[in-house]
Parts: sequence; C-alpha cells; structure tokens
Amino acid sequence: MSVLPLVFTSGWASGINAYAVVLLFGIFGATGLTDEVPESLQRTDVLIAAGVLFLCEAVADKIPYVDSVWDSVHTVIRPVSGAVVGALLAGQSGSLPELAAGAVGGSTALMSHFVKAGTRMAINTSPEPFSNVAMSTAEDLGVAGIVTFAIFNPEVAAIIAAVLLVLGLLILGFLAHRIRRFRRRRAQRREERRMAVAEAPGRPRSPGG
Repeated sequence: MSVLPLVFTSGWASGINAYAVVLLFGIFGATGLTDEVPESLQRTDVLIAAGVLFLCEAVADKIPYVDSVWDSVHTVIRPVSGAVVGALLAGQSGSLPELAAGAVGGSTALMSHFVKAGTRMAINTSPEPFSNVAMSTAEDLGVAGIVTFAIFNPEVAAIIAAVLLVLGLLILGFLAHRIRRFRRRRAQRREERRMAVAEAPGRPRSPGG
C-alpha cells in the first residue's frame, strides 16, 4: 500500500490539470529525482505532448466561458488520465494492484474535476475576467506544489489533497445553493415586474382578459 498516497495525490491533481501531472512526473523521473515514475512517462514524446497541451490549457483555463468549454471536453480525459497514471505508478512499484490503483486515481480525478468545473461555472457568473486568471493561476501553482511535495512526502501530500478535495466539495455545494437561490430570486423579480406592467392603469387589456 506504500504507493497509494502518491496515487491518490496524482488523481486529485489530474482532475485539475492532468497535463501538468504527466509533465511533472516525467521531468522528475527523467532527472532522477525519484525512482517511482515509470519509464513510459519519461519518454521524450510524452513530455513534449504533455508540455504543449499544458500550455494550451494554461491559456484556455484563464478565459471566461472558454474554461468551462475546456472543462466539459476534459470530463473524460482527466479521470482517464488519473486512472492511467495511478495504474502506471502501481505497476512501477508492484505494491498495489494496477486495477485498484487505476480506480483510486480515476475516481479521485473525477471528483476533483467536478469541483474545478463547478467552481469555474460559478466564477463565470462574474463579468470581470480577473477572478478566472487568479483561480487558474492558483490551481496551477497548487498542482505543481502538491505533486512536487508528494514525491518526497507522499503521505502528508495525500492528506493535504484529501483536505482540499473535501473543502472543494463543500464550497461547490455552497456555491450551487447560492446560485440556485439567486436564480429563483431573479425569476421572481421578473415575474413581479411582468405582473406590475400587466396591471398598470391605462394599459389595454387583451380581448380574453
């Protein structure tokens, strides 16, 4: 079970930025900072592809509404990436069945992806773009920091990732409640204005009214 904390942390990070996870693990393995990274993630073509896609995400993720479209496209990609990375990490160490590791990595990535996508949808209700840039930058730095920390302290990094995941789910639920309440109030105000206009004095009534 020694690789499980690293698998869990990589799954959480993959749900936020899968390409950054592959790129960081590949670089750490290629430079010899860790022996936990399988050779398949250290290949030059994998590193180049992950780097290019990471740059694409870094741009798209900071543009309002474009980030939500990008998240929708990656609803499948991020969990699959988390599952694959988890299975590869387990296969490298041999201490955890690959199928179980893939399930842990994929399910964790799916949950963190929903947190990311839902939070972005809530942020996009704000007209200014600065909150998107700030949130995206914070996510990128968070993923880089947690993945790097996980290489040297996997257990502590997994605890941090678990806390962030739970907090994210709680915040997402709170934002969803606030948005639903805001939409109900807006619909109610529109209905009240419509009724006020319909009942205004001197307004011609329809033949049936």
